[in-house]
Amino acid sequence: MDSVCHQHYTGGCAKTEEGEASSSEEDSSSFHGNGVCKWFNVRMGFGFLSMTNRDGVPLETPVDVFVHQSKLQMEGFRSLREGEAVEFTFKKSSKGLESLEVTGPKGAPCVGSEKRPKGALKRRSKGDKCYNCGGPNHHAKECQLPPQPKKCHFCQSIAHMVASCPVKAQQSSPGSQGRSSSATGGEEEEATDPAPASLPPESSD
Repeated sequence: MDSVCHQHYTGGCAKTEEGEASSSEEDSSSFHGNGVCKWFNVRMGFGFLSMTNRDGVPLETPVDVFVHQSKLQMEGFRSLREGEAVEFTFKKSSKGLESLEVTGPKGAPCVGSEKRPKGALKRRSKGDKCYNCGGPNHHAKECQLPPQPKKCHFCQSIAHMVASCPVKAQQSSPGSQGRSSSATGGEEEEATDPAPASLPPESSD
């Protein structure tokens, strides 16, 4: 990743040296610039500003200025949105132009990018809970308790799983089980009664 950074950084230097070749004696000084964010990598925490105005003088060709997230004046996660207007102080270094402090227009806080590094924020729904202990605000892999016995998710019994939960079955069809069992029992009795009467004709054959 360093090679990418240096590649862009060198590119920024080349443009800078073309427009600022006569200012080699200003290496130890700091300057003020205006422009926009050219690009910013939120995962790596750095990018480049495109300076269009230096110390109140418009530039014919925009100049690249390196920016690190630590130089951004804002609350929370520090980043820049591509195309965001910025004001900044910068200096010359051995690698090119480097920002010292970056703000929004007139010193306002930077707006920042809506993007976040992958894995930085794991959003969890309010219904998330641990499958091990049943507690809220964490998952089973983060549970501090030893492995718990598996239990029914419906009635919390450890004697069975939710697929064979009698409580869930009763609530899904209340009273219907008793009627259906008695009905089937009556049918079975009726079916067994005529069976002996039908045997003699078969045996006579």
